[in-house]
Amino acid sequence: MGLLTPDPGLLFWMIIVFGAVFFILAKYGFPVIIKMVDDRKAYIDNSLKSAREANERLANIKKESEQILAEAHDEQARILTQAAETADRIVKAAQERAFAEGERLMGEMKKQIETEKESAIRDIRRQVAVLSVGIAEKIMRNKLADTQEQQELIDRMLDEMLESAKK
Repeated sequence: MGLLTPDPGLLFWMIIVFGAVFFILAKYGFPVIIKMVDDRKAYIDNSLKSAREANERLANIKKESEQILAEAHDEQARILTQAAETADRIVKAAQERAFAEGERLMGEMKKQIETEKESAIRDIRRQVAVLSVGIAEKIMRNKLADTQEQQELIDRMLDEMLESAKK
């Protein structure tokens, strides 16, 4: 019967000790834990923002490369127009030389544009990979209380990454 009915003195001391431990945790433990969680959230938000910015930069670089390509086509058209105008005044050899020069310039421009585009894409991919690895590493370090919380966090982060990738 003594196991089922606690002694009033024992009950009193258990309440006192519980209150003291709760007070100490509320005073010193909980604020530190909350600060760590807030810092972690801020870091993840910054990482996602950086990933979005990297995607935006990639889109801008794509637009710039298309613009440069359009300018190259305009330049090519201008050179071909000039070559057509001078065809009446210049012999066939001069016309062929101008056309060959235009093609060479166009080829060089295309190579340069392609090289810059590939370099930018490699850089963006490297930055996104570094950010993704960093986020994954932080998630693996931060052990959650149960598998449901882990699954919810993973689902939320995947949804956010998919939304930012669509933009």
